[in-house]
Amino acid sequence: MTPEYLFIPHTAVAEQIRVVLTAWGMLPDDVEKTVDAMVDTDLRGIDSHGISMLMTYDRLRASGRLAIDAPRTITAETPAVATIDAGGGLGHPAAVDAMRLAMDKARTVGIGAVAVRNSHHFGALGSYARLAAAEGMMAFVTTSTRLTGVLPTGSRQSRLGTNPLAFAAPGRDGEPLVLDMSTSVVASNKVRSYALKQLPVPDGWVIDGDGESITDAAAAYEAIQHDENAGLTPLGGPDVQGGGHKGYGLSLMVQILSCALAGAGMPGTGDIGHFFLALRPDAFSPAGTSADYVDELLRSMRGSEPLNPTFPVLVPGDPEAAERERRLRDGVPLPSTLLAQLRELCTRNSAPYVLELTA
Repeated sequence: MTPEYLFIPHTAVAEQIRVVLTAWGMLPDDVEKTVDAMVDTDLRGIDSHGISMLMTYDRLRASGRLAIDAPRTITAETPAVATIDAGGGLGHPAAVDAMRLAMDKARTVGIGAVAVRNSHHFGALGSYARLAAAEGMMAFVTTSTRLTGVLPTGSRQSRLGTNPLAFAAPGRDGEPLVLDMSTSVVASNKVRSYALKQLPVPDGWVIDGDGESITDAAAAYEAIQHDENAGLTPLGGPDVQGGGHKGYGLSLMVQILSCALAGAGMPGTGDIGHFFLALRPDAFSPAGTSADYVDELLRSMRGSEPLNPTFPVLVPGDPEAAERERRLRDGVPLPSTLLAQLRELCTRNSAPYVLELTA
């Protein structure tokens, strides 16, 4: 049975996240960085990476694997690059600090790159790439993941994470181009989101060691989490014919950028690494040249004739921008199953359940 949905104002979603993080003992400045990133994710329709992640963070915290008040330190630095040790803390504040540091370096020398080790999940990468785009910079962001729930092409055993990447490029006006994608066919938390909504997952997303699809969302998510002989397929699918080897190759690239530079762990060790690159376009060409190019390119894409007249051609970031406008107006749709989990989480952590006032 499909769960009921309640539309919650984004301000209430933000407050619920805020009171839980505060109850856990997170520092106030880090709370606000995390709230901003998580609510931005929920507003843009990436339901798998927003408030629904609080239960996962609580389990990591309770098990001692997540240090909610961890200090961060810069362990290496030059005018253009730096490395941050996140202290085993939640990834959102570390990611904001790293992206801002990369931007500061790009303002000075034209390019800035920051690697992060000893971190945790930080939500959707596009949130951090947009920070740079809002300041007129291009950005590239990658991260490794805690779980190894993705099958290399041709393998029976999962060996890699979903290893997402994001790229942002601003024009002069409007929303920037923002590409935010996993290098697996979908993010593992999207499978969890399907389970919360009690929906089946499509064939080919998750397969077992014999190559058979697992379509029950709860069973598929359990397999990703705990079964070495099952997992998500790479972007492109399980085989070379569908292009799965390309997703596999991109995943290896992300793993190396995120971890080899920072000194983070191998897949499955729990030592998550991130990579942030900021580029100041006017260091490469006269001011405005890059933004004009991006605008012209995006106009060309959006202006191309669609195969189906009812579905105009979009560019990366368009669906999320439109969803953000809808949710700012109508609220964030949260399934009743998730609301029940959040209520129980608040009770367990002696935090106010503020969504009850708006649901």
